[in-house]
Amino acid sequence: MQVTRELFNDVMVPNYNPSEVIPVRGEGSRVWDQNGKEFIDFAGGIAVNCLGHCHPALVNALKEQGEKIWHLSNVMTNEPALRLAKKLTDATFADKVYFANSGAEANEAALKLARRWALDVHGEQKNQIIAFNKGFHGRTFFTVTVGGQAAYSDGFGPKPAAVDHCDYNDLAAFEALISDNTCAVMMEPLQGEGGIISPTSDFIKGVRALCDKHNALLIFDEVQTGVGRTGDLYAYQGLDVTPDILTTAKALGGGFPIGAMITTASIAEHLKVGTHGSTYGGNPLACAVAEAAFDTVNNEEVLAGVKEREQLLRDGFAAINEKYDVFSEVRGKGLLLGAVLNSKFEGRARDFLVASTKHGLMSLVAGTNVVRFTPSLVIPLEDIKEGLARFEKAVADVVNG
Repeated sequence: MQVTRELFNDVMVPNYNPSEVIPVRGEGSRVWDQNGKEFIDFAGGIAVNCLGHCHPALVNALKEQGEKIWHLSNVMTNEPALRLAKKLTDATFADKVYFANSGAEANEAALKLARRWALDVHGEQKNQIIAFNKGFHGRTFFTVTVGGQAAYSDGFGPKPAAVDHCDYNDLAAFEALISDNTCAVMMEPLQGEGGIISPTSDFIKGVRALCDKHNALLIFDEVQTGVGRTGDLYAYQGLDVTPDILTTAKALGGGFPIGAMITTASIAEHLKVGTHGSTYGGNPLACAVAEAAFDTVNNEEVLAGVKEREQLLRDGFAAINEKYDVFSEVRGKGLLLGAVLNSKFEGRARDFLVASTKHGLMSLVAGTNVVRFTPSLVIPLEDIKEGLARFEKAVADVVNG
């Protein structure tokens, strides 16, 4: 069978509009399409491929586990899941782990746990969930309602109730919204889809303090920021603020689908037997690969290397901007960076993405005004330099029309 982009239109539901490019092979931070064209990968599968493509540690883990046991369901537990859970709890504030298949599922579990905790401990009146405008927490109906982008949740009928939003980094608006009836606050410790927005120290510490004051749980959605992306294993560790519940996915499996919700023992006990579950959650294949990814990322050399690579990218973007004057700023932390277009190029982020693809660079957008970059945490420095050279050609194309 000949596989072409046209086949997508014939057989796939039209909720995506993928590029004409169909990659077929990847190695490290380089990818080749059906025609043999090479790309430098500054996208990382949207912050998923934390170790690039076909990293030997992940390939070996998959092969080894693939010859042992694939799936059991949660009628029984398995060794890879327990090993990974122990490593997650040893490395974080958490005592307990729940495994799922994706970030949305991890966030769904976190929200359900928060509601159940509030009901059990405080009563049914404590049900409000607060989240932030431009936030993104997944595509299940509960998580897309909590996410702060109505365009994603409108048009599907009545939404889950008692969910309210305010602006990120607006502590006064948040303080006006929270009360003793708030059961949980869900936030990204650095907004991704919303435009790569970092929290101010006063804001994030103020949110923590107000949650404590009103006995509300603080949920950090670290689906995009977790597993080394910001230069810390988890972003909360660089913010001097500890959540009550944290969700992690994307980079957790290095490209193999897996998500997790982690929390304290006293909160976890409210998800009693039968209250929540997932057929594939804690799958041995997924957990074996995730364990290898976690072991590889969770060391000082890799995490320090993230900060070195961030600086190299920032210096490169500054040099490009000096020539072409297209960005107002570069936002973000670690290898979650967003180049914000200035007023002359406002709303044209996709033009830069398309031009980048033409010149052999895979990039992303975060809304219409931010070009987003989430490369491998171990991308070779030479690949960063080559990727920046290709991005400069893309910028020149857009500027010169």
